[in-house]
Amino acid sequence: MSDRNQTQESPEKKAAGIYAASLVKSGDKVGLGTGSTVAYTIKELGRRIREEKLNVVGVVTSYQSEAIAIEAGVPLTTLAQMPELTIAIDGADQFDKNLMAIKGGGAAHTREKIVSMSAKRFVVVSDPKKKADVLSVPVPVEVMPFGKELAVRQLKELGGKLVLRAAAKKDGPVITDNGNFVIDCDFGEIQNPKELAARISQIPGVVEHGLFMNVDEVVIGKSDGSIEILKK
Repeated sequence: MSDRNQTQESPEKKAAGIYAASLVKSGDKVGLGTGSTVAYTIKELGRRIREEKLNVVGVVTSYQSEAIAIEAGVPLTTLAQMPELTIAIDGADQFDKNLMAIKGGGAAHTREKIVSMSAKRFVVVSDPKKKADVLSVPVPVEVMPFGKELAVRQLKELGGKLVLRAAAKKDGPVITDNGNFVIDCDFGEIQNPKELAARISQIPGVVEHGLFMNVDEVVIGKSDGSIEILKK
């Protein structure tokens, strides 16, 4: 069994993902994020649609989530058709005590941010290991290929140690669903996420960064199947 499959079968992620699906009500328009924890949410929504006649429609943030939703039987729409969503559910790479989060491990953070900002309520699903007193994991930054060199120079000026994310099974960099590169920027402990987010956003060629300031609540799954909920 691969490490990836072990992660997908995590009881913590399963507990958080399934609980998040219980927050969805009939008539809701649901933003569906990307990653192994949200996969449990999407599959549980599919079960509720089949068994409970739940009436919902989803907007996905990646081709990966689209495939899972189609297989699960979750009806899909687009932001063009449904620009205002009831709730968005997504994972995170890390979150702090103020519910500020870093996302983008799946290179879908631009679409994830658009979807989460389109929702009245943004719920992050996670396992306990993602909680931190201070954000410290690398911040993914999606950049246009044309602006990569300028972005690299200015991100370094902000104190980042940069790695252009490489594709896993082919030569060359990861290409996002939007046709751009992802630069993972290690800033160490981020004492002021809001200030850093604002400064990264000012760099020409940066499409979006993985610092999320709009999380309303976090659902943390435990190994015994219980959950903990953190709210602002």
